[in-house]
Amino acid sequence: MAYTVKLRFDAFDKAVQLAGFPSDYALARAMKVNRSTVVRVRAGDLRPGAVFIGSALTALAPMAFDDLFEIVEFPR
Repeated sequence: MAYTVKLRFDAFDKAVQLAGFPSDYALARAMKVNRSTVVRVRAGDLRPGAVFIGSALTALAPMAFDDLFEIVEFPR
């Protein structure tokens, strides 16, 4: 059985709002990633990778991994 990391969409959106980021562009700048990466992960078109996860946890501190992400079974 394989596993992957999934974004907790509602919790992530709320954390972004509470942190005061007015746009995906502002969030991406704080995370030091491309805006398209933020947009694609938030839309569910791209799974969050290590750089996205680390950057999100830094930009949205004091949120923890379990607040923003969950580990789910990877469909084969």
